[in-house]
Amino acid sequence: MQTAKNTRFAFVLLFLLYMFDYIDRMVIVSLFPFLKQDWQLSDTECGLLVSAVYWSILLFSFPVSILIDRWSRTKTIGLMSVLWSLATLACVFTKNFRQLFTARIAIGVGEAGYAPGGTALISALYPPEKRARMLGIWNASIPLGSAIGIALGGIIAEHFGWRHAFGIVALPGLIFALLFFWVRDYKTIRLDTPESETPAGTIGLGSKAVHTAGSLLKPSLIFNNLAFTANVFVTTAMLSWLPTYFHRLDGIPMSQAGPKAGLIMFMAIVGAPLGGYLSDRWTTRTKQARMLFPAISSAVSALILFLAFTYLTGSLQYVALLLAGVTLIMFVPPGVAVTQDVVHPGIRATSLSVNIVIQHTLGSPLGPLFVGAMSDRHGLTSALGMLPVFTLIAGILFLVGSFYYAKDTASVEVVAIEME
Repeated sequence: MQTAKNTRFAFVLLFLLYMFDYIDRMVIVSLFPFLKQDWQLSDTECGLLVSAVYWSILLFSFPVSILIDRWSRTKTIGLMSVLWSLATLACVFTKNFRQLFTARIAIGVGEAGYAPGGTALISALYPPEKRARMLGIWNASIPLGSAIGIALGGIIAEHFGWRHAFGIVALPGLIFALLFFWVRDYKTIRLDTPESETPAGTIGLGSKAVHTAGSLLKPSLIFNNLAFTANVFVTTAMLSWLPTYFHRLDGIPMSQAGPKAGLIMFMAIVGAPLGGYLSDRWTTRTKQARMLFPAISSAVSALILFLAFTYLTGSLQYVALLLAGVTLIMFVPPGVAVTQDVVHPGIRATSLSVNIVIQHTLGSPLGPLFVGAMSDRHGLTSALGMLPVFTLIAGILFLVGSFYYAKDTASVEVVAIEME
């Protein structure tokens, strides 16, 4: 039986690992000016160093998620965390763009299974009525890790050189990864029914397995995943380019531009738990609120970004961007909860991996690359000014998906979760 102490231990480690996941992933964005100076990189090439991680996650997330659902959440999370930490450490020893690009791909391989495994484990540890709330608190580690990575990158690079930034952030994640092997897992949930038994030693593929796999095509899930992707296009682009934006706009060194941009992303530490809490509260009264809430928060974010990059300057612009740092992340807890709500409990990690595959095909890798390419042609301010369009599209997609949510959740079978 899972005790409250064991649950807290698991959640704290999941939070810390997700934080270092994003520290390792985003530390590079404050290193762009140093890499451009040493290796004469273009903005497009800098964007590719961010996109490399997401393309790798795209390729490996789905197969790893099947391993998570059918083998072990905790063992897979531990192994993947060790891999991404070692890959981050390897960035220290790279000598050119190709080697660093390859190391960044390896980081993505390690990170591919973390979000699906962590989400499935949290969904098992906490009841549905607390799901978005706890996922919101867990996802607050994303802006926290991003802000720390962005701030540390510029500071460490200015004082010790950009290579040291990779080495310093890699080691703590490795320690927490090793600790995770002591976390208790839940028993793997079978997908087949007694009437459709399969031979011993094989994964069940009876009628129930086919039925649960089909739930990945539910309309609410499809619209949710597409909306998620449009928002991630924007958030990843901003994470990648805001430090350089302030560096160029204000003429300040990266040791100042990184923390200035990092504070905007850090505001999501308020937005993520708040989004989970508010959507959970609203869902108790309105079933469709799980998707209506991110529809509203996305539309509000689009308006704030439009004003910030089109009309506002100076302190007013920065205040608007700080507010956007809160609202931009609010879609994540309810959006992730939808991926768990509408599918069979035996394929929760797989469901999130489908979301990740879609967002890392059309969203995460293309956002930084799009802004980098548009910056080379039209300037960075104009490139960032195009982002509100994608956030508005996300709001519309969430709204459409809300019309299907109640029916899709009603068809999900309730299955008891047992701890090992």
